[in-house]
Amino acid sequence: MASFLGGHKTIIGMIHVAALPGTPRNAMSLPEIMAKAKDDALIYREAGIDALAIENMHDLPYLNGQVGPEIVASLAVIAYEVKIATDLPCGIQILAGANIEALAVAQAAGLDFIRAEGFVFAHIADEGMITASAGALLRYRRQIGADQVLVLSDIKKKHSAHAITADLDIAETARAAAFFLSDGVIVTGISTGQAASLTELAQVKENVNVPVLVGSGINQDNVADYLSLADGLIVGSYFKYDGHWSQGVDAERVRQFMDQVNRLR
Repeated sequence: MASFLGGHKTIIGMIHVAALPGTPRNAMSLPEIMAKAKDDALIYREAGIDALAIENMHDLPYLNGQVGPEIVASLAVIAYEVKIATDLPCGIQILAGANIEALAVAQAAGLDFIRAEGFVFAHIADEGMITASAGALLRYRRQIGADQVLVLSDIKKKHSAHAITADLDIAETARAAAFFLSDGVIVTGISTGQAASLTELAQVKENVNVPVLVGSGINQDNVADYLSLADGLIVGSYFKYDGHWSQGVDAERVRQFMDQVNRLR
């Protein structure tokens, strides 16, 4: 396992890139979008964040399972610039469920991991049915020589209905992801900014031997509880002005949070 998830209790800061060219909310040129992403990344680095994750969350409404070449090309350039500017471990998620494209971007930009939706089983998301991708994704990783890029997979993912797998608890879902060679699993709440269940987190930790991360709802009030169980925390909304994912990164929030994390660990 890569060192950035090797027992350090890794904190990953989210960069929500502005709406990309061709999407309904796009209002900035690619150079402007890239500059904003780099600014956020440098704020994180200055505050002592351990790693970064890039996501196209402003590209509403999301496509299902794939995105256009203009999105892949844009994110590859942005991700490369963020990685070069910070020299921090860095990953990417491309919404919604565009895991193959995310892996291609990661390989081209020299990134360290992707966050994958729908790695095992299936669920109904805002965008529709998300089906399992592990087999095709890991074969593609081998084909393009990207074995060094970790695949961290969401289980019982937020913004989704899981009625079709209601007879499978989160521990069984995590075991399946690990069995299908996921490099780590991510536990979330029901939506962006909502806290994950500590009980479910503990169950997952007890059932897999891969890193377990929390992917939503972390803040300065609950970080001690989650840090005691998880191997890593992905923090987005809390690091933004007013605690909302759509805002810019608040340097003082990040600094205070990381000061507390460093005391805890």
